[in-house]
Amino acid sequence: MATVRAGVSYVDLTDSSLYREGFPHDVFTSLRRDAPVHWQSFPAEFPGDHDTGFWVLAKHADIEAVSRNPAFFSAFDGPQLNLRAEISGMTMVSMDGAPHRRQRRLVSAGFTPRMVRRLDDQIRAWADQLVSRALQEGECNFVSAVAYQLPMHTIADIVGIPLEDRDWLFGMVNDLLLGNTIEHARPAEEVLATQVALFEYASKLGLEKQINPQDDIWTILSTVTIETDDGELSKLDKFELDLFFILLTVAGSETTRNAISQGLLALLEHPDDMSRLRSNPDAIATAVEEVLRWSSPLCAFARRATEDTEIHGTKIAKGDRLTMWYPSGNRDEDVFIDPFRFDIDRAPNPHMAFGGGGSHFCLGANLARRELTILFEVLFERTERIALAGPPSYTTLGIFNPILSFMDTLPVSVA
Repeated sequence: MATVRAGVSYVDLTDSSLYREGFPHDVFTSLRRDAPVHWQSFPAEFPGDHDTGFWVLAKHADIEAVSRNPAFFSAFDGPQLNLRAEISGMTMVSMDGAPHRRQRRLVSAGFTPRMVRRLDDQIRAWADQLVSRALQEGECNFVSAVAYQLPMHTIADIVGIPLEDRDWLFGMVNDLLLGNTIEHARPAEEVLATQVALFEYASKLGLEKQINPQDDIWTILSTVTIETDDGELSKLDKFELDLFFILLTVAGSETTRNAISQGLLALLEHPDDMSRLRSNPDAIATAVEEVLRWSSPLCAFARRATEDTEIHGTKIAKGDRLTMWYPSGNRDEDVFIDPFRFDIDRAPNPHMAFGGGGSHFCLGANLARRELTILFEVLFERTERIALAGPPSYTTLGIFNPILSFMDTLPVSVA
């Protein structure tokens, strides 16, 4: 695990090696103590289009304050640190004000109580099938066999992706996710070709829903109309649907995979807690909140200051880029008692797994909670024993990806 040499001025959060074993919590602890608002420069000749550097927010209260003040901290450039002018202000995570409210209301219209109840049944059916397969095999990589599969099929059910297309489609999503990493770097033209293929698939799917409506959420999103702030009727256009398709398939699957994988590892490291949850399934929902705090499936989102301001006594200039580091906020000693203890009874638990609140609070928060809760219910009901069969391993996505690091292998034996 990385260490801080002679003070936080030597920290380089752009260095991918920091994240090879997960998040460097010792670095975050030093930042919270010594430099809660820390300027991080990009090293000379760091590749990509980016600002000269960015502010690092390490404290829970500061992350929450920025999240809840979109007038001073704009999402327009997106949550990532590399600048992509072609999509700035185009997706729900890179919108402010009325455009953001409009798109959020349109997307929310698809998640009616009836559709959410149906998703519960579908999630449970997939969880049962995946756990059954793991039991048949006896030993598996839990990440690829279960943690990856459950959110993939849940998102695919939401969108209405045919079963025969799912492995191909989410394989492309995984290629896109890994395409810009050091370990799995791909030529820019290949990454672009993957993006184009995903857009073409999304466009085709949206057209099919309009021509032949189905009883699914994507049909609702393709056809729903709402009244905007100015009283005009509005619906998602084709380009907005295509962009939301990419956002949903990437963000909705990868972050939940992280939480499931990290959650099971934490429980395997705390067998008494796992035994308690086996005997008392009603406690799983509370335990899931601690899993979310512990795992921090999303690492950091970025904002840009719209005015000169001050955070934690540090002056922030108009135009400066800021980053909110959720794993650090989730271990903040001023908010959580004994923050480095995994406590399935922790209450209250104001974790930041879904952001720091405000208008950009994760729209899929309740869906993710249901996926984790149902999976652990099924897993503990169907198995008598789960044990580590080898050490976990991680993939580093790099500073430009808000997820930054994820567990890619978790060997387990199940019976």
